[in-house]
Amino acid sequence: MECISVFDMLKIGVGPSSSHTLGPWRAGRRWIAELKNEKVFDEVSSISVDLFGSLSLTGKGHATDIAVILGLCGYDPQTINVSDISTIVADITALKKLELNNELQVTFDPTTQIVFNREFKEFHPNGMTFHATLTNGKTISSSFYSIGGGFVVKEERKRKEKKLEEFQCFPLPIQKATDLLEYCSAKNKKVSEIVLENERSLRSDQEIDERISQIWNVMLESMYTGCHTEGTLPGGLNVRRRAYDTHKKLIGTATYIDPTEWIEAIRDTEVKFRQILKWVSCFALAVNEVNASLGRVVTAPTNGSAGVIPAVMMYYMVIENHDANFEDIKQFMLVAGEIGSLFKKGATISAAMGGCQAEIGVSSAMAAGALTELMGGTPEQVLMASEIAMEHHLGLTCDPIGGLVQIPCIERNAMGAIKAINACEMALDGDAAHAKVPLDKVIETMWETAQDMNTKYKETSEGGLAVKVSLSDC
Repeated sequence: MECISVFDMLKIGVGPSSSHTLGPWRAGRRWIAELKNEKVFDEVSSISVDLFGSLSLTGKGHATDIAVILGLCGYDPQTINVSDISTIVADITALKKLELNNELQVTFDPTTQIVFNREFKEFHPNGMTFHATLTNGKTISSSFYSIGGGFVVKEERKRKEKKLEEFQCFPLPIQKATDLLEYCSAKNKKVSEIVLENERSLRSDQEIDERISQIWNVMLESMYTGCHTEGTLPGGLNVRRRAYDTHKKLIGTATYIDPTEWIEAIRDTEVKFRQILKWVSCFALAVNEVNASLGRVVTAPTNGSAGVIPAVMMYYMVIENHDANFEDIKQFMLVAGEIGSLFKKGATISAAMGGCQAEIGVSSAMAAGALTELMGGTPEQVLMASEIAMEHHLGLTCDPIGGLVQIPCIERNAMGAIKAINACEMALDGDAAHAKVPLDKVIETMWETAQDMNTKYKETSEGGLAVKVSLSDC
């Protein structure tokens, strides 16, 4: 049992992957904290890093080595100027020296001191070990695991008891969807209202609003940036950015100067039925093109699925409700975050553990449930929408070509967003009180499917499209 906040599920970070980029980045920063706590930081003379399993197999395509370097330098993924990343890494590679936590210079050659090991550690497919040689010649090591969504743990889980205590501190502890429904029924409240009660036990209303505002601003900025950036994505696949061309055709002659005016401009355009799907796809593609180019996005619940939730929220704002405001955004994010936490507690949000069903499937379920509440759905309909969305993603594999978060990942965000909207409509028209498949059963099924899935279909680039289409074919 864990106390999982909405802000654990929705984190601001840098692309292209929450488990392969954001996780290793945060692990590097945590290792620095360990060195300081053990009072050996100032004695470090050189460092090296071993990457294992999925972090090794698709690490280059997911910029894992770059993320490790930035984490060791002490940069914050929420605030770093993403345009500086290439220069920072190039300088370290050329000089073969790194400023550990931006305060202690150590010997470090990324080409030899970041080692990609194909073997898997038992605890989790995304393992990494940091090594430090001290001035007295002694070597110390520490291992971390990136378990999806930017979450990082150590195998021994020293904080397990503390986490359980935190969980019990929630006024309304929730482990399963049935728990959530019971609270909604007993208190006659919406899902978002139950989630807000728990969040208030961790932080003030002002802080909750500020964090949600920051999250939405990053989501909006990533959509705006993606729609206004043309060219080819980095990595060698030569994937042309598509959101720019699609957006240009859809927006027509409308004028605007910033993302806020952009929303109004879209609302003012005459959106025909066929264009709705194009707009939703455009929003989702835009976010994940930004993600694929090491831009700033929000894990929702992962970087690889970062486009689904903002695309569906934007759909509500520009298609369904032109009067939508911050309170609608807040309600949406609270519900989405809670649905995501149910999947993390009962299954996984790591593609290395569960395939793409754990990323796009979960994000689609999160968006479907959140949209359903905004559209006036009951708590039962919210969970029904989430169930429908996940049910039709079960078994989805993770097979990125070249280990890059581009093909088929970017398009899958568009498909996940459209499925979320469809699931919402079905739930609103359905008899949720007598749903045949409870959300908890779908979560259990997803986890069983994940365990049964062949490893080569779980973010290793050893199966599916990843082997049928090579970089040379592109």
